[in-house]
Amino acid sequence: MSVLTRDELLKAIREGRIQIEPFSEDMVGPGSIDMNLSNQFRIFKKLRKGVVVDDSMELEKITKLVHYKSSFTLLPGETILGITRERIHLAPDLCGWIQGRSRFARIGLLTHITASFIQPGTNNKQVLEISNMAPFPLILKPDTRVCQVIVQTTVGAAIYEGKHRIQENL
Repeated sequence: MSVLTRDELLKAIREGRIQIEPFSEDMVGPGSIDMNLSNQFRIFKKLRKGVVVDDSMELEKITKLVHYKSSFTLLPGETILGITRERIHLAPDLCGWIQGRSRFARIGLLTHITASFIQPGTNNKQVLEISNMAPFPLILKPDTRVCQVIVQTTVGAAIYEGKHRIQENL
């Protein structure tokens, strides 16, 4: 498995093996593609009883969907869900990894926590598990290039058929 560099990323985009909507060539760096934060967030409700962590868990029951036009203030220690503005479609022989951007990580912003893998054949927007590890509030603005996707080739081909295969909204 090899990481695609800028020239290979642009070639894969021209060939339709990577599709990003909306797309601008300046999103492509030396070895990754920047992705923007949308204006949708899922805020966790302050519950008094515990939530059982298993496959029957319903995220919608423990969160509230909100839309912010200008900004959202993330308090220290707080975790929310966000989603990329862009939809990404990878060919069956490509996979990806969501990574935070160093400039934001340096001030304590985590953008994916643990679920960073993008399956081969994915065709959706990417959910971001966003946490503030800074000792001060962080103000998140929609359309900020908050994360990057690193694309790799796979050995063999597959298409993701899981629960979140058609993810347009949070």
